[in-house]
Amino acid sequence: MSNSSRRDWLKSAGLYSLAATSAGRLPANDRSEEAKTVLDIGSRRELFVDHFLIDRLEGTRLELHHPQLAEGAFKLDRPWEGVYCGYTTVFQDEDRYRMYYLGYPVDPPGNYTCYAESTDGIEWTRPDLGLVEFQGSKSNNILLAGLPECHNFSPFLDAKPGVPEAERYKAVGGLPPKGLMAYSSPDGVHWKKMKEQGIITQGAFDSHNVAFYSESEGCYVCYFRTFRNGIRWIDRCTSDDFLNWTEPVAMDFGDAPPEHHYTNSTTPYFRAPHISIALPSRFMAGKDAVSQEMKHELGVEGGYLPPGSGFNDMPLMTSRGGNRYQRTFLETFIEPGIGYENWTSRSCYPAFGIVPTPDSDTQLSMYVNRHTGYPSAHLARYTLRYDGFVSVHAPFAGGELVTKPLTFEGDRLSINDKTSAPGAVRVEIQNAAGQPIPGFTLADSAEIIGDELDRTVSWANGSDVSRLAGQPVRLRFVMKAADLYALQFGNR
Repeated sequence: MSNSSRRDWLKSAGLYSLAATSAGRLPANDRSEEAKTVLDIGSRRELFVDHFLIDRLEGTRLELHHPQLAEGAFKLDRPWEGVYCGYTTVFQDEDRYRMYYLGYPVDPPGNYTCYAESTDGIEWTRPDLGLVEFQGSKSNNILLAGLPECHNFSPFLDAKPGVPEAERYKAVGGLPPKGLMAYSSPDGVHWKKMKEQGIITQGAFDSHNVAFYSESEGCYVCYFRTFRNGIRWIDRCTSDDFLNWTEPVAMDFGDAPPEHHYTNSTTPYFRAPHISIALPSRFMAGKDAVSQEMKHELGVEGGYLPPGSGFNDMPLMTSRGGNRYQRTFLETFIEPGIGYENWTSRSCYPAFGIVPTPDSDTQLSMYVNRHTGYPSAHLARYTLRYDGFVSVHAPFAGGELVTKPLTFEGDRLSINDKTSAPGAVRVEIQNAAGQPIPGFTLADSAEIIGDELDRTVSWANGSDVSRLAGQPVRLRFVMKAADLYALQFGNR
């Protein structure tokens, strides 16, 4: 790689050499790699879902938060849906929310791609589409039927600049031997194949395989089911045109132990699309949490009844591109919940998609298939504060967070934070060597108390940080009984 190409690559990755851009700013005896590498965060919102920004935590820790069950259950009770509905996709499309899901009735047996929509993400309706006949009538919300790809049809709203209107919506779906097929639509309802052959053929695909356009990477990405050493795994491919894809690459989970991930639901987070949030269904294969007697009493059906048919929960993973997931936490993000019906096979499947909650400037929604295999099968809605997946948490005794050296664009720093009544946050801006910058010291910092999603940080002389833009700096947060979820530089 040439020097110029390497510089371009480092810039696109958000990294560059401090020595090349700020010679003389560090003490001569400082030769640490951390001091030589600067993160270029521009005006992006950065979440503390991983250690990307963090250099040092003293008395503080990363803390996983948990979505709360909310109103808006969608009962899967139509005869063409059945108790095995799943592989749900939800996304916001201007003033409406679209939902796509598998209808999987047992009488008569079949695979159907079904569609619902909502104006608020809470109450859903099934439009009478008149497209597919079921038991002698086309009065239903079925989009497609009788195709292998109906089993796991997974649409998305294409965010690629300049995409033709006729291909504004795209989807993948399919099973071996053809693999994943590519579909497009001008309206999200009427779909056609883009190619008669499978676009990705090396994989198991017997799950919810998802694709989207990655704005930060400038390409389409697809995350799909494979098996690695007998473990249900996730592989990834990329494409420039959605029709021609790279060879599959296994996702890397770092030091995390190998686990069965039945689904992955990897999606770009709408407030920080360079970060993808993955909500996999972690499957405990060959195990039972509910006795066979209780399964019979509850009425669970078919393939989910035999001993060892498994159960699952939902951890949280994140990715900043490439084939690496960050497993910052191995604990459960969304728990199966109270009730035996939540502890039998495949009863905690996350939907693909995280969306803002309308009429709320504070809350996002996500969805989970519950009670799979039971007459009470439904889609449940969960809510979380914006950016609220993980925080840097300071206890009552207090603590600190110091970031790695970074550069930014803009004239203000805002944070998403929460304190208790006796808690507080103060912010100091340092140079890359860790020395406080006059005017932005801890003593100059205004005390921050309360609960805000977008709070401007200020010091004795005000909040304008424009004179530091483009210079390598560190941020020091001194906190007590507080949580810091995200930060962002920008302009007023």
